[in-house]
Formats: sequence, structure tokens, C-alpha cells
Amino acid sequence: MTVVTDPPRPAVVPSDSGTPGRRRRGSFGFNTISPREKVVRYALLVLVLIITIGPFLWQLSTSLKGSGEDIYTRIPRLLPSQPTLEHYGAVTDTIPVWDYARNSLVVAALVVSGNIIGSSLAGFALSRLQFRGRRVVLGLFLATLVLPGEVTIISQYVTVREFGLANTLFGVALPGMIGALNVLLMYNAFRSLPIEVDQAAIVDGANVWQRFVYIGLPSVRGTMSVVAIFAFIGAWDDFLWPLIVLTDPDKYTLTVGLQYLSGTFSNNPRLIAAGTMIAFIPIVIVFATLQRFFFKGVEEGAVKG
Repeated sequence: MTVVTDPPRPAVVPSDSGTPGRRRRGSFGFNTISPREKVVRYALLVLVLIITIGPFLWQLSTSLKGSGEDIYTRIPRLLPSQPTLEHYGAVTDTIPVWDYARNSLVVAALVVSGNIIGSSLAGFALSRLQFRGRRVVLGLFLATLVLPGEVTIISQYVTVREFGLANTLFGVALPGMIGALNVLLMYNAFRSLPIEVDQAAIVDGANVWQRFVYIGLPSVRGTMSVVAIFAFIGAWDDFLWPLIVLTDPDKYTLTVGLQYLSGTFSNNPRLIAAGTMIAFIPIVIVFATLQRFFFKGVEEGAVKG
């Protein structure tokens, strides 16, 4: 007995217009951006760029404007008509900028070193080791992110004073030498590594320290650079805590020392702008040095063959 079947019909692809087999003219796919949407995106990017870079450019322009140039014009002018560097020399003649900068570098070096070492060790222990109370410790780190710094600043000062570290640069750096956010960043970076890598190392006879040094650290260098940049910026720009701890003007950090410019030369904002630019230069140098590792931080956890 022969069974006769109908030949298969070609598949009909529905379109947005409701007509089978035809695509509506001018429609866009999921991965296609319309011209209007592209214009909106670029407009928002330009707006964010102006908000972010605008104050910095205005401070730089103010620091380069001559003494005879009016900076309070009705129509602000970004480019100075009488550019000069005399205000930078005036700042160095007024306050010991280089001594303050050296103190800030010492504090920043202590904070960065403490965060890189302490956050790496804590993040590796919380993510790769199994011990009792691990979840409780992780929860405590998360809980500390809710508290603002002003809540604990009194207890920090009492602790530093009891240790005999008041009016010292180490006392300024001590509370910031390990941050909860940096620990969580390192915890997330170590946790993204495949567990099979640790298991293979254990089979080969590697102990915890060897797994940390030879397997963990080389794989999270991008996140370590992120931690270093955040720690340096936080320590370099801090004003309130050094102002509370330090009483000797010779030990002032740069941010605290620059307050003399705003008090002595309140009618000349050009000097204040010049001092701000001097304080901003080390941040640019650090970021320019670590930027190639900074942008690799989002790719942490990948196993390279």
C-alpha cells in the first residue's frame, strides 16, 4: 500500500508588519541602534564628560590666568588670555609643599601596601579556604560597608591615641591600611577562579601559601591594581582624619597644608587652584602607571592556556 504525502512547504518567516515572508522596511534588529538612539547616547556621554572633567579644566584654567585677568566675567572663558605659571611658584614659596607632599606619600604608601597585602590575604582566605565562621566574617565585612566613616571616627581616634600613635603619620595611615570594600573586591576576584585549579595543585602537593603565591596572585593582578588605585586616592585626598590626628604642622599632609592657602589668600583663588593642581598631579601619575592593569580587572578569573 502506497501512502501519498504532501511535499513540505517552505517555512514562512513572520515579520513585524504581519505579512508573512516580508520584512518591514526601516525596522532594526536587537543589535542595531537607531540613529536617534545613537544621538541620545552620545549626548548623554558628552553631558557626563562635561560634569566630570569640567571642574578640573576650570581649576586648571584658573591656575594659569594672570593676575591682571578677570576670572569673574559674566561669560566664563576657559582659555586664559595671559597664561602664566607664577602662581605655582607662589604656592611653593608660601607653604612647604614638598614637605607636605612627602608626608602624604608616606601615608599613601602605607595605606596602599596594607590594602594590597591585607586584602589579598583576607580575600583568598574567605574565598578559597574552608573554616568555621567564614560566612560570619564575610557578613561582618558586608555590614561595615553600611556604616559611614563619620560614625567610627571617634572610636578610631581613641584607639590610635591609646596606642600612642597620635600626631604620627603611621597613626594617620593605620585605620585605612585595610578596607572592607577592598577585601570584598579581592574575595570576588579569587572566587571567580575555577576550583579545579586548586584541586589540581593540592594533588601535586602544593600547600596553602604556594597556591596563594603561585596560582592566586598572578591571576588577580588586575583587581590588585584597582585596589591600589582606590587606596591611593582615598589616602591622598583624605582631609578630615589627618586634621584630627595631626597637631604638628611639620607632619601635615598636603590636603591639610593647602588649607593655609584658602585662609591666607582667600581673595586670590588662582593660588588655591594652583595648589589643587599640585595635589592632583600624583593621582594622574599613579593612574597612568596602573591603567593597563586597571582595565583588566573586569576580566579576572579567566584561566589562560
